Amino acid sequence: MNYLIGVTLLWSFSFSLIGVYLAGQVDAYFSVLTRIALASLVFLPFLRRRWLRPDLVAKLMALGATQLGIMYLFYYHSFLLLTVPEVLVFTIFTPIYVTLIHDLLESRFKPVYLWGALLAVLGAAVIRFDGLTESYVMGFLVVQGANLCFAIGQVGYKVLLAREKEQPPQLAVFGCFYLGALVIALPAWLLLGQPQYPTSNLQWGILLWLGVGASGLGYFLWNKGATLVSSGVLAIMNNALIPAGLLVNLTLWGKDTDLLRLTIGGLLMLASLWVCQRQPARSAD
Repeated sequence: MNYLIGVTLLWSFSFSLIGVYLAGQVDAYFSVLTRIALASLVFLPFLRRRWLRPDLVAKLMALGATQLGIMYLFYYHSFLLLTVPEVLVFTIFTPIYVTLIHDLLESRFKPVYLWGALLAVLGAAVIRFDGLTESYVMGFLVVQGANLCFAIGQVGYKVLLAREKEQPPQLAVFGCFYLGALVIALPAWLLLGQPQYPTSNLQWGILLWLGVGASGLGYFLWNKGATLVSSGVLAIMNNALIPAGLLVNLTLWGKDTDLLRLTIGGLLMLASLWVCQRQPARSAD
């Protein structure tokens, strides 16, 4: 679970950076393309021909196209439709998608993991539910599209590697994941992008950080961590970003945060982790 905790801390900075410095100022399609292209450049040198079976490459590219490519298109556009608190509110359903999709792929149902995910959703709602604007339905649907893509990608990656007879070194194949995302991001920018590029070194620096750090290193470690924990723990960790992101806002940007609600919600998330960790199942089920 250390991988997931580390990436949560890494990603906790990304949310505010996008909302404060990029959303509405830099074209969303260009931002997505830049992040994915940079991540691809980081991981392509590690590809090893020995492990690149055509079927495995195709599956990894499909997962990358979904979890990173399509998800980012939904995610960035949600900031144009919703306030940052509303985006945070609507991401709390991801744990439920993770548990249900994993059980569907494994042809089973584990109620305890669903209850754990629901407890994590409750904790996230306590932390971040601040009320909603009047016109939020489209924004809600866009964020759910992002949530579903993110859940499908990470669960699909977890199940794909679990079913491999000979486990490939993940570093030797993960570049295919970014290539799949690039297949989505490049034509999307060419067809729909606007000439709205970064206008400051700060914005370019943020895109560089998001591409190499948050997208490149972050998604590799997150998906690697997903293969090492239960589906219940994976589901819950999807909402750990909310308290982490709020703490970053509070510390670095001085945003107002209700510390009581943050504490109560955090305790509920810890309780949900305890519920799932007590299961005597395999660590990567």
